[in-house]
Amino acid sequence: MRRVGLLAGAVVLAGCGEEQSTLLPESDATHSIDAMWWVLLIGSTIVVAVVTLLVLATLLRRRGSLDEVERGGGGTTFALVSGAAIPAVVLVALFAYVLSSLDATAQPKGRRDLNIEVIGKQWWWEVRYLDHDIVTANEIHIPVGVPVRVVARTADVIHSFWVPRLNRKIDMIPGRRNAILLQADRKGAYRGQCAEFCGLQHANMAFYVIAEPAQRWQRWAARERRPAAAGGRGEGVFASAGCSGCHRIRGTAADGRVGPDLTHVASRRTLAAATIANDRRRLAEFIRDPQHVKPGNKMPALGLQGRRLDALVDYLESLR
Repeated sequence: MRRVGLLAGAVVLAGCGEEQSTLLPESDATHSIDAMWWVLLIGSTIVVAVVTLLVLATLLRRRGSLDEVERGGGGTTFALVSGAAIPAVVLVALFAYVLSSLDATAQPKGRRDLNIEVIGKQWWWEVRYLDHDIVTANEIHIPVGVPVRVVARTADVIHSFWVPRLNRKIDMIPGRRNAILLQADRKGAYRGQCAEFCGLQHANMAFYVIAEPAQRWQRWAARERRPAAAGGRGEGVFASAGCSGCHRIRGTAADGRVGPDLTHVASRRTLAAATIANDRRRLAEFIRDPQHVKPGNKMPALGLQGRRLDALVDYLESLR
């Protein structure tokens, strides 16, 4: 029993994190979802409690008194009221309430001041700012209080784009485009996740939406539009080791399209779609043995060691 209790407690505690909680809303859409969740929970709890009490009361009654109710006709009236009329009123009211909440999460119509395309790939996210010359990966930067239209599509299998604290999830289906509106009430980093099983690393296909004040976002966008600076020996290692065949670095000859754009990779918070922190040690580990860090990803082990690995890490660390 102790072991069962510990296991049950661990399962319950696993759902108590705040990073991806729909019950910590930070936008109009998620406030609407949160309110709807509480209304449905409280409403269904009341219905279940009333039904349970009626069942218990029925079981505890003496058989004789039930016969008297049935002979008097009260049983039929009670059954119709409690079993049909009241449930109909409750369900219609809840249905109308849910319909009234749909506008807040509906697909945005037309373009917005800021339009972003997110492309799901096994197992990372390519992010394109359609009105700016910006391509990044696994991070979406948005200004606080600004409605942002996100168009989502997939480059391979079905994925699902979901930022629980900012809006509902939308599916990314081959050959189709879906759109959603993201708007953060205050600055912060909001974790997103692929919510449709898409293969071995589905659980590690995450990203962050970083909401920041408008001026700070403009400075970030200005930096992202700039090409990368020259990288000396490390840039040569990047080319000779074959990294340029898969990755693009604007301002250099590297123009690969298989993996993430690395033009400003050092400015990102995480690597490998939020799997590991973006620091020198973890970056070197990922380059040295990518399949150990994230099994099944498409990055091969290049056999880099010693000074060549150090030079490449120095170069990538300089891309801010």
